[in-house]
Amino acid sequence: MSDSAGAEGGRSEAAPNINTRDLFDSPTQTVATENTPEDQVRVSPAVDEASPSSTSSFEMVDTESVPAPYQEVQPHWFFCRRADDNTSWLPFSREDSDKLERACHAVGDREDDVVIAVEGERYDVHVKERKRYAVYWEQGPTEVRRCTWFYKGDKDTRFMPYPEDVSKRLEDAYMIAVTLDEWKSKVEFPNGESVILHNPKLIMQYQPIGLQDEWASSTSEQGRPRTVKRGVNNISVEIPDGEPEKVDHLVFMVHGIGPACDLRFRSIIQCVNDFRSASLSLLASHYKRAQQDGEVGRVEFLPVNWHSALHGDATGVDEDIQRITLPSISRLRHFTNDTLLDLFFYNSPTYCQTIVDTVSSEINTLHTLFKQRHSEFNGAVSVVGHSLGSLILFDLLTNQRTGSEAREGLPSGEHLHLNCDTLQQTLTRLGLQQYLDTLQAENLDMESLALCQDGDLKDLGIPLGPRKKILNYVRKKWLSQDLKTGAVHLPEGLQAPPPLNSDHDGNQSSGLPMQQSQFHRAQSVTSAVDYEYFDVGIGQVSIDYPQLAFHPQTFFAFGSPIGMFLTVRGLKHIDPNYTFPTCKSFYNIYHPYDPVAYRLEPMIVTEVDLEPMLIPHHKGRKRMHLELKDSLTRMSMDLKNNVLGSLRTAWQSFSRLPVAALPPVDQGDTTIERDLQETQASAAITSSSKREEKSADFWTKILEWPRALHKHYFQAGVCDEAESSVSAEQTEQPEIKVGMLNGGRRIDYVLQEKPIESFNEYLFAIQSHLCYWESEDTALLLLKEIYDKLGVAIEQSHQ
Repeated sequence: MSDSAGAEGGRSEAAPNINTRDLFDSPTQTVATENTPEDQVRVSPAVDEASPSSTSSFEMVDTESVPAPYQEVQPHWFFCRRADDNTSWLPFSREDSDKLERACHAVGDREDDVVIAVEGERYDVHVKERKRYAVYWEQGPTEVRRCTWFYKGDKDTRFMPYPEDVSKRLEDAYMIAVTLDEWKSKVEFPNGESVILHNPKLIMQYQPIGLQDEWASSTSEQGRPRTVKRGVNNISVEIPDGEPEKVDHLVFMVHGIGPACDLRFRSIIQCVNDFRSASLSLLASHYKRAQQDGEVGRVEFLPVNWHSALHGDATGVDEDIQRITLPSISRLRHFTNDTLLDLFFYNSPTYCQTIVDTVSSEINTLHTLFKQRHSEFNGAVSVVGHSLGSLILFDLLTNQRTGSEAREGLPSGEHLHLNCDTLQQTLTRLGLQQYLDTLQAENLDMESLALCQDGDLKDLGIPLGPRKKILNYVRKKWLSQDLKTGAVHLPEGLQAPPPLNSDHDGNQSSGLPMQQSQFHRAQSVTSAVDYEYFDVGIGQVSIDYPQLAFHPQTFFAFGSPIGMFLTVRGLKHIDPNYTFPTCKSFYNIYHPYDPVAYRLEPMIVTEVDLEPMLIPHHKGRKRMHLELKDSLTRMSMDLKNNVLGSLRTAWQSFSRLPVAALPPVDQGDTTIERDLQETQASAAITSSSKREEKSADFWTKILEWPRALHKHYFQAGVCDEAESSVSAEQTEQPEIKVGMLNGGRRIDYVLQEKPIESFNEYLFAIQSHLCYWESEDTALLLLKEIYDKLGVAIEQSHQ
């Protein structure tokens, strides 16, 4: 067995078969090699111990060329990424690697560590600790290495870096071999593995051969050598480009239901990373000149995670749900509890408050932290919501306040004068003065009465009827007082039509009664819920909506069910004059096959059937299959019109009476008859010639259509670009006012489906709801909206 193993280039002596990856990925196995002399790494000639077959094959390499003088290897910094059972090492950008290298030399033997911000300052690297920490989200620390030597097996897809101490030993052996020009030396490791330096371009790693049994793999697989490379420039690895330091805009992205955001079950952090990478690529291609001139930096996208807070130990909801969950079909029930139940949680007053508080608190915390790390940032901020996340942001933005006195919870004491009525006057007005002694015995005044709930009054022994009268009166008076002081901004555009008797006190201003009546929406005839009992006017649950620390510039909704939820809440029409109190732009972006997405424009413009705006392809044109579909549609319409025209003409000629059937005329009318016949003949000739011309034009179009299609798509040139731009301007839809949610501009924007998706829309329905994170068309629309407001125009793609 040892002979066959030696023929494969391994060691002939028996030794434990230790996996090379486990060895070199574990620093504890390599650092302890200096304890005893026999455990130290030995550098020795390898001619006698290397196998004859492998040595003879290596000697075929040309080694007569004069070796170059020794030059120190240039290190590059990598970080480790672990996903399930897969471990991969990814390189930092050259800018970040250079910063880490300079910091490594600067730290020296200092006891304190040096922290370097990398990857757009989203991560901090502790240089001495060799750890990488996330800044804006919760993530475990990952290992960082200063890499100089790499290895790769036959079945590996990429090179793996050696630990730093192993790389140092290999570099020392390489320096000796180059300096003394003595190759075919062997570097041995304590577990029996070895690296042989045959020549500067051929360095191999060998594993020891252990005893075999009938279940072990063949010796040829175990003894197969691995390729070793020196320096990052000698391996096939894609080093990412560095990100611009200047941040032009900040975007917060809120996820939907469940912990996973795509079909690969990736988290919101990974999906936002992909979206950020797509935006950087689009900035380099569509804003190249502006980047070179320094007008454009980059857009920072940060994830907002609320699912972990809802399903964490603080709420205990998972334990409560698990106790009542049936044991059958456990996987499906776990998916339902962890994902689909988020919809029901949001409609619960208790957990809706938790979700909204988490989203707003996370956004405000991230905004503060970003401003601390980017003190020079003076750009605007936008928000993005996917699926349920868009509904959360919609409700949050609807309840923002524009005044300086934003309400948090119930109003303060100065807002609770309630028209200066005392408790006695209030109960007298309501005809409930018999409960004055009961309330005064608890030291209740008007301010404390406003803080009471139905259960508190019930504990005092007050019956249901008087309780409802007192609470309803206090709420209406408190709302009226807030309206006068401007503490509450009413969403007057999001309500049902006011009742006919909505007029209140005649001495109020004309705008106040209308706003108050719109805020307390009319009760739906199909619902038994008294919406006037709640504080909000569009059917949301009664919770306190916190305030954001900034005014968002634009709100982007991906695959949003906002329209459906508003309709279910009883809202049939959105006032065209309505706009968010603190956000003036809104885009509803969806895929045509998304089963969760709904439109919003039909709720604003009810008298016109508007088609959604088609989002252009990021390469500057329609997708080919959509162009083909439009061309075939136009051709079929032309064919239909020509066939119907021919049939109509044939029927008219068939139904026309012949000349011989006309009644006889007198001899004196021969001139008139001749003129009539000539007129009919000329008309027949004219109509026949027109039909022939139409038929010729039609068939000419059919014959020339493939050539025109080929010219349009496969012959790029200046003329084609000019024609395409002119045609794009001609086919651009006229501007239509669709309300003030987006400043009078269009709201609904639809993506172009891919060719494979058009074959079966049901098959790609779920994928269509999760496609936005990797959609370059969506990312380009966001960038265009952001930089248009900065006065930077997009460069037309010439692809």
